[in-house]
Amino acid sequence: MECKNGAEHLQSLRDGRTVYLDGKLVGDVTIHPAYRNAVATAGLLYDYQSRPENSELMTFLPDGGARRVNRCWQMPRNYQGLVERRKALQAWACLSYGFLGRSPDHVASAVIGQRMGLDVFARHGPARARALADYVDHAARNDLFLTYVIVNPQADRSKDWGEQADELVARIVDEDSTGLTIRGAKMLGTSSIMANEVFVANLQPLKPGEEALAFSCALPMNTAGMRVLSRKSYEAHAVSVYDNPLSARFDENDALLYFDDVKVPWERVFVHRDTDMCRAQFHDTPGHIFQNYQAQIRLSVKVKFLVGLAHKITEAIGTTNMPQVREQLGALAANAGMVEALLTGMEASGSQRGEFYLPNRHLVYAAQVMTQDLYPRLITLIRDLAGGSLIMLPSSFRDWANPELAPILRKTQRSPNFTPEDKVKLLKAAWDAVGSEFASRHTQYEMFYAGARFVATGHSYRTFDWGEARGMVDHLLSTYDLEGAGEPPAA
Repeated sequence: MECKNGAEHLQSLRDGRTVYLDGKLVGDVTIHPAYRNAVATAGLLYDYQSRPENSELMTFLPDGGARRVNRCWQMPRNYQGLVERRKALQAWACLSYGFLGRSPDHVASAVIGQRMGLDVFARHGPARARALADYVDHAARNDLFLTYVIVNPQADRSKDWGEQADELVARIVDEDSTGLTIRGAKMLGTSSIMANEVFVANLQPLKPGEEALAFSCALPMNTAGMRVLSRKSYEAHAVSVYDNPLSARFDENDALLYFDDVKVPWERVFVHRDTDMCRAQFHDTPGHIFQNYQAQIRLSVKVKFLVGLAHKITEAIGTTNMPQVREQLGALAANAGMVEALLTGMEASGSQRGEFYLPNRHLVYAAQVMTQDLYPRLITLIRDLAGGSLIMLPSSFRDWANPELAPILRKTQRSPNFTPEDKVKLLKAAWDAVGSEFASRHTQYEMFYAGARFVATGHSYRTFDWGEARGMVDHLLSTYDLEGAGEPPAA
């Protein structure tokens, strides 16, 4: 009955995957200085769920399963099941303070959402529906860490995807009785360094004539011909955990994946040359809702952490009791409450889709729109509260070991509530969260992980009950005429 643990996950990553960084082929990602701490953090997630005292909170036994797996694979059948699953995901998010945006529960949420809409795949064809169902069952039973690449590389945005240069966007270049061959690139492979498999699909709209681009599939990360081109590692550039406590341990990394004539067996192909089905697998199933619901679960933890960080900064510099600072802290607390309220609201006002219980679609998208704007404002407010305290910090932890510098630091880094060492420790963490290169990436991520703002607002527009809202206006207008005569609105 034992569930997957950290040692098992780390061993699974020693699979010969092809990862490039700084122009060189990376060997074992579990020990490479650019990735080892983040990979270890992924292992800690599985260690946490494997502790006996966390078993009920974090895991469940799937039907016919041989051992328990994380609740991210649980398909809730009622409100209580949805809340039970959310509590497990929040507990995982707390281990990284919300900074692992693509922890294992993110893509798991996307694919179980698609599995709950298997009828949509069945309309595409029984073979593809069976392939998806079998794959999700396989991924769940083995508690796999999945990443995904569902966005095409930006090149010439004035052209359609099918008009881009050859071998840019991943496409089908051949197929036979055994499967497809794909060639080209996809992004953003966030957490691909520490994942077991990658889900490949098209979230961006395709049009008729782009059938060669219209596929989805799943592949192990060590598949022959698949190359992972890592972005700069913030972990590798972190001075120390004391100086960079977040980027030194929680840089999940992003990567471009290039498929160099990669063979995909038919049992791993879920969409085949159908441009509308690429849309339907996300939006006609609960897939898109569940993946963005998970993002809001994680963000609720991250926002709470940042608000707590803001309060501790004011304690460190002695401004907490100033009325104008209390006002800003109160506003930050209200924002954290709003994110939490939207999360519980989308659960409480959810609905059944067949045998499964789903969060409220419109509230998921409403939260997405609001938090895209909220996150950068939150970061700016924290920087405003901190002022110059984030700038005048020791160059690194090594300054404390210098007998000439340490006394000066203890004089100049005074605090009404902290020792000089602890004040610097806090402010270093604050800078890593709001001002470092790692922090800037997170601001960009929270603003755009779900697409540009017009994409999120478009989903909100599409899912809002305009009939009810407009009906209220129409009812008011029907209660009087040009001369103002009429009856008061009925109760």
